[in-house]
Amino acid sequence: MIAALAKLAGPLTRDKADTLLLLLAAILVLAPHFDHLPLWTSATICLTLFWRAAITMRGSRLPPLWLLVPVSLLTMGGVYLNFRTLLGREAGVTMLALLLTFKLLEMHARRDLFVVTFLSFFLLLTNFFYSQSIGTALVMVATIVVLLAAQITFQFTGAVPPLATRLKLAGRVFLVAAPLGVFLFVAFPRIQGPLWGLPGDAGGKSGMSDTMSPGSITSMALSEEVAFRAKFDGPAPLQQQLYWRGPVLSNYDGRTWSRIGRPQTPVAVYRLGRQLGLTGPAHRYEVTLEPGRRQFLFMLELSEPLTALEDASPAYTDELEQLAHANSDKRMRYEAVAHPAYAAQTALSPATLERWLQLPQGFNPRTLRYAAGIQALRAERGDDAAIAAVLDNFRQGFEYTLEPDRLGRDAVDEFLFQTRKGFCEHFSGAFVYVMRAAGLPARVVNGYQGGELNPVDGYYTVRQSDAHAWSEVWLGPQRGWVRVDPTAAVAPERIRTSLAQALPQDAPFGLQGLVELSRDQASWLAQLRFNLSAVNNAWNQWILDYNPNRQENFLRELVAALGDWRLLAGLALFAGLIMLAKYRRAWRRRDPVDAAYLAFCRLLARYGIARAPDEGPLSLALRVRQLKLPREKLAAMTAFLELYGALKYGAPPAQNEAQPLTRLHRLLKQSR
Repeated sequence: MIAALAKLAGPLTRDKADTLLLLLAAILVLAPHFDHLPLWTSATICLTLFWRAAITMRGSRLPPLWLLVPVSLLTMGGVYLNFRTLLGREAGVTMLALLLTFKLLEMHARRDLFVVTFLSFFLLLTNFFYSQSIGTALVMVATIVVLLAAQITFQFTGAVPPLATRLKLAGRVFLVAAPLGVFLFVAFPRIQGPLWGLPGDAGGKSGMSDTMSPGSITSMALSEEVAFRAKFDGPAPLQQQLYWRGPVLSNYDGRTWSRIGRPQTPVAVYRLGRQLGLTGPAHRYEVTLEPGRRQFLFMLELSEPLTALEDASPAYTDELEQLAHANSDKRMRYEAVAHPAYAAQTALSPATLERWLQLPQGFNPRTLRYAAGIQALRAERGDDAAIAAVLDNFRQGFEYTLEPDRLGRDAVDEFLFQTRKGFCEHFSGAFVYVMRAAGLPARVVNGYQGGELNPVDGYYTVRQSDAHAWSEVWLGPQRGWVRVDPTAAVAPERIRTSLAQALPQDAPFGLQGLVELSRDQASWLAQLRFNLSAVNNAWNQWILDYNPNRQENFLRELVAALGDWRLLAGLALFAGLIMLAKYRRAWRRRDPVDAAYLAFCRLLARYGIARAPDEGPLSLALRVRQLKLPREKLAAMTAFLELYGALKYGAPPAQNEAQPLTRLHRLLKQSR
């Protein structure tokens, strides 16, 4: 837009160029907000900016105040009608964007230029309300440099350096201020809670639902969004053991599975812990959970109950769920210890087990007849034989797919005996239904299975596409709840590797080769993806999640490290080397004429003559002539000052530059 107007206007004057640079900075500030501003607001801003650019190029007068005030009030009324308030994050940012745009039409004095610049800095800060990614931070740094260049431009009273020079100067100003910003970020006391958010304004992302119906997990499997990251303190369990437990679904109404678990009292939690027989190797790990409106604390089966949780109180249910006490809209970090070998809740009473045998009346008659045969087999050969028979049935003609057929009222009947196509929620739901009909307590467990190990930072990345549903069956007082995954019977590669390996999808735009290359962990593309993921994770861990607890731990470790004299000596040596290199560079760049003059001034100081900061060489020569020294030395001193004045402030000598410099050094030597 501005470039097109510039071509029409011809050469730019100083005022036009400065104003266009400020407009460019304002556009960089406003552009990221277009994604969340109302459409009419973005359109108003674009038209106003075009109007201001046209005024600048034509040299026209700015619009009068009697026109700007009604337009501003009209847009403020539009903001109120759109948000039903003038307060809060969304309405406040929208008003700031409009006010900045209208202020560009009301710049009559030098003071107005700085008002626009500082308002731009403030509005730029609000980008963090919506995105705190590395990309956003880099864009904001570039915008800050342009804003500083525009601000520096207004300071020049004479000739203005080229734009590239001003941008470099602005970059140096930013780099000078950066260490202070880093120090304040690290050492300034942190506040509890999310910094870039307002109460009640944060929208958050939706986590895994506490209900399940055909197709609910299928939709999540198409998303590559990160659900959480986990890192093990030591060897990690096998891939097929990475079952991240979430909501437990025990209630079924014929269509939808839902939760019935309720948070337990502290006494009940203590009793629950005593019902867990944890044996075998222990795996300590840390989970960083991404934001979500409802936060289930996804943990490996089976993990010891949490004793501490950052910024939240954990809650537990008698169905071995672990969840945050309240909804959360920020990242959450917690630690746990998992035991892949366990016996859970072996001492449940028959009355307690009844709720995991309930089925709705009047649904799935064919499945009930099939389950009667399974029940007879169970009575004859035991629970394990009954479970194996159902799993063997799944291995015969069933298809694991992301595009199952739609199911009607008797969903389990249609899935088992007609369509025979489904995703993990179809297999787990049908298996639990058959188990309950056969007299075995059973329930559905939702969560995630697997995860991709990043060899760069050692974190497992679990994505929404790793969402999974499996089953639990209660197998008596000796074994308790036992995990049974029907999907593993149909598509074992899903459990051993990943969904992408079990159900490879066609890449759009003929990029199938690149997709396959990225899945090969030894390829350069996969390594690039791992490095980018590691950088993003480090950004989340140390920048976005730098909370009071992490700050306290970091500063404590820093103080302990600085107490080591070897580290302090190393830092001092490193600083000394930097200073030495800087001094040598400055010495090499020093003007030899100025170096000789400084040596001459040190010589005069021995005779009691100290050069004033504003004293020139000719004035200094008058004072030198008053010294009581031999005539030859006074002549050499005076000749030195006259030659220095000619070399420094006069016209360049016609002869070779080395000759006057040689004479200057000779006179300096004679003066000594």
